[in-house]
Amino acid sequence: MGSIPAGMSITARIRKGLSGAFVLDVELTVDAGITILFGASGSGKSTLLRCLAGLARPDSGRIVFGDVVVFDPHAGIDVPPQRRQVGVVFQQLALFPHLSAAANIGYGLHDVPRPERDRRITAIAQAFRIHGLLERRPAQLSGGERQRVALARTLVTDPSVLLLDEPLTALDHDIQSRILDDFRAWNEAHRIPVLYVTHSHREAFALGEQVIVLRDGRIMATGTPHAVLDHPAHGTIAELAGFENIFDARVLECSLDGGTMRVIAQDVELEVPMTGAPAGTSVTVAIRAGDIMMATEPPRGISARNILPGRVVAVARQGPTFIVDVSAGVEHRFIVHMTPGAAASLAIEANRLVWLIIKSYSCRIISR
Repeated sequence: MGSIPAGMSITARIRKGLSGAFVLDVELTVDAGITILFGASGSGKSTLLRCLAGLARPDSGRIVFGDVVVFDPHAGIDVPPQRRQVGVVFQQLALFPHLSAAANIGYGLHDVPRPERDRRITAIAQAFRIHGLLERRPAQLSGGERQRVALARTLVTDPSVLLLDEPLTALDHDIQSRILDDFRAWNEAHRIPVLYVTHSHREAFALGEQVIVLRDGRIMATGTPHAVLDHPAHGTIAELAGFENIFDARVLECSLDGGTMRVIAQDVELEVPMTGAPAGTSVTVAIRAGDIMMATEPPRGISARNILPGRVVAVARQGPTFIVDVSAGVEHRFIVHMTPGAAASLAIEANRLVWLIIKSYSCRIISR
């Protein structure tokens, strides 16, 4: 199989039934650059990658890399995985424990002459900042270093297509960020089609040029990360994109001049962006927990249009984030995210009286 010319795309129609009633049924185009494959567990993301890599055989469909057909059962074509020039990195890194980092990286280059193999190993190790670790074995490396070795092992073979299945899930935020920076630089230099599976909207925004959202084996949305994840069209996408507060409301009135409308959810009123929905219409509002500010006294002289008194119900810490459950009105609840420093300076604790501050344009109007 020949290499995919720079800038070419993957096109695929895939249908594959799995155990039970689940069926993956998708049609997609993946251009050069990084496309994020987003969706809940069980939505078909890993199955799609396995079909593209040749590790699973679709029941029907067609897969084309550039202008090279790698799967078409009607034409009798099913190119084996080792000839598809696909690089794959799964969560389970599968490094060889008895080999050094250099030997692991060069494992797929056994047919390459030794001088060229050494040159490529050195170059990719420098790109991923592990050139000083090449003599160590996996057990002597940190989690982030092992992940860099696994990425380097895949990329050193110069794949025409790259498939990554949640490669950074087990790493902490700082290590993820450093590896994402290096991977972004590698992508800019090579520009091949990349499908990157993640549950993290942070990774999606940091890396993605396009996003494909899967739900129950079907494509639910496509577009830029900003269009798909920051302005979700559906409640399912909003939940995946990190909108912790999603609730039903009713439109009270619209302000054409102000470009906003008033809605009510239970007994809590909010000003939200205008959507054209007439008064009396039911809508769904989504707000990220990190977009809600909190004060311990009534705020004054600020531009935010929504200032709601409330009371802290519970506080929990999750890694570097304080998760605060606040009751506003009689029954309505909001989830607010704070840094530990902010929570400490405000002495946030259960039963504390607080005020929630929500900008109108932090509220998204979505469909269920």
